[in-house]
Amino acid sequence: MTVLSIQGLRGGYSDVDILNGIDLVLKKGEILTVAGTNGAGKSTLAKAVVGLLPRVSGYVLLEGRNIASLTPEKRVQNGIGYVPQVANVFPSLTIAENLEVIEGVKDRKARMAEMFRLFPALAEHKRARAGRLSGGERQQLAYARALMTRPRVVVLDEPTAALSPALVAESLGRIASLASDGTCILLIEQRARQALAISNRGAIMDSGRIAMEGTAIELLSNEKAADLYLGYNSS
Repeated sequence: MTVLSIQGLRGGYSDVDILNGIDLVLKKGEILTVAGTNGAGKSTLAKAVVGLLPRVSGYVLLEGRNIASLTPEKRVQNGIGYVPQVANVFPSLTIAENLEVIEGVKDRKARMAEMFRLFPALAEHKRARAGRLSGGERQQLAYARALMTRPRVVVLDEPTAALSPALVAESLGRIASLASDGTCILLIEQRARQALAISNRGAIMDSGRIAMEGTAIELLSNEKAADLYLGYNSS
């Protein structure tokens, strides 16, 4: 079942196009990694999907409904979750307060209990301020915030960027578990090979376009993709 369909997506800032016609499909329970070199437009694509790109044309279909004209808040209400690379939690609030302020949550008490079950490290420090958390704990809180509204699609923008190498594998493993209940994950990630290892499919962006697309296995075994975009090391 197709959950998210991006068709002919173009846009950018002022009058400069960063996205030059993006077509992608994301199916239920699928992890799709979008990789590419710096400046390829990956984070701009994430912003376009969640409604933060100031100028955009084309279609963003969520279960068949075009949400391209909706505000970011309305997209969240309709089933889009988002974890930006930075500023993804409120550091002055406690862990519990970070979850309590999320709008549009049905049965908030039960949902918070579920988040603490999924992320037990947060449950242990629920009254601690988010600004005092470790990098890994802070990221878990960002995931929990995005999941509070039971989104059908979660967009993750460079989730391993601020983590130490020791935490990267742990973080990617946690992302894999997020899709186990049918949630779709659109994963924007610089560590392409490691991200593809937990993904169903992948797409490689170059100059605002999809240069290559296929299953994760196909891309990982493609010599051209390895030479130009993925690299041979673990990063």
